[in-house]
Amino acid sequence: MIPVSDSQLRVLILGAGGHAQVVADILLRMRDAGAAITPIGYLDDNISLAGHTFLDLPILGRIDEASNIDHDAAIVAIGHNTTRKRIYAALMAQNERLVVARHPRAIVAPDVLIGPGTVICAGVVVNPGSAIGANVILNTGCTIDHHNTIGDHAHIAPGVHLGGDVHIGSGTLVGIGATVIPQRSVGAWSAIGAGSVVTKNMADGVMAAGNPARVIRAIQEAGSR
Repeated sequence: MIPVSDSQLRVLILGAGGHAQVVADILLRMRDAGAAITPIGYLDDNISLAGHTFLDLPILGRIDEASNIDHDAAIVAIGHNTTRKRIYAALMAQNERLVVARHPRAIVAPDVLIGPGTVICAGVVVNPGSAIGANVILNTGCTIDHHNTIGDHAHIAPGVHLGGDVHIGSGTLVGIGATVIPQRSVGAWSAIGAGSVVTKNMADGVMAAGNPARVIRAIQEAGSR
């Protein structure tokens, strides 16, 4: 396990899958760049992971055991938006401190607003006037142009490009390599397929794909998640 000095913010990572290991790496790179932050290990409900380590960080127990482990803050590192929202809500109800994981090689304009628990991966660009909600994933190499609004619990996948003045609703997934042209919106708890090009506004709770993107179907129970 990586040693932690008294001056470091000790962070629990909730989840231990591939995305969680990316988050761990971001936190470690932040520490290497001088941030007073160090991950201390993972919590995961998959019992087959007990006793494992990833990036020299151990599995410390189940997610519901967070209160039993000495730490200063946490971050939810689970890709599935609904699950991530549920765990985030439970942590907030317990007055848990949520950190932002921001890779040193991300470029974020100084005036950008970033909510707690958000993950900003390597190669991300966020331009001026944008607001990123809580518990959001801005995944590897995506670009968020000026005056975007990204709702809580959304996931902007690797290689996505959002034009200026785009709105992405809460809980929405924009799939790998998709593009949203300027001044368009995608509603809450929707999903945009990989490689799609969004040229018109999309409603809440829909799955859309293609170039141009067209609605394929409604997403069941979208409004209740």
